[in-house]
Amino acid sequence: MGNYYESHKGPRIKRTIDLDALMQIEGVIATGEFTPDGKLIDFRSKIELSAEVAAMCAELCAPVNVMFETLAEQFMRFSEMNWSPQKGWAYSGGDWTIAVSGSRGVFVETAKADFNLLFGMLVADKEQS
Repeated sequence: MGNYYESHKGPRIKRTIDLDALMQIEGVIATGEFTPDGKLIDFRSKIELSAEVAAMCAELCAPVNVMFETLAEQFMRFSEMNWSPQKGWAYSGGDWTIAVSGSRGVFVETAKADFNLLFGMLVADKEQS
């Protein structure tokens, strides 16, 4: 990833990205953080999104992370291509996209999303470790 934030023309944002910084990305309507077993730690929303709905989203994202880790292991085994460590994943349907990296995720309006910026910010902490 290199000096992504130094060279990007968008807003300069610190490398340790918090939920409030993710909420500043155009099109993002909600963001959250969860534990590896799917317990909601924190969330932000620009719409009326209940804590129960946010918790359900966290519960659903955690096993998807595990599924993609399993897929990556199999792809590496059979293709000899490097698919690990996992940096993130996304699902897009209808008007919306969910993008997740590790323990953080966002809901973003697909038509407004700058996916390079979005994934750059989501994976920034993982790339620093």
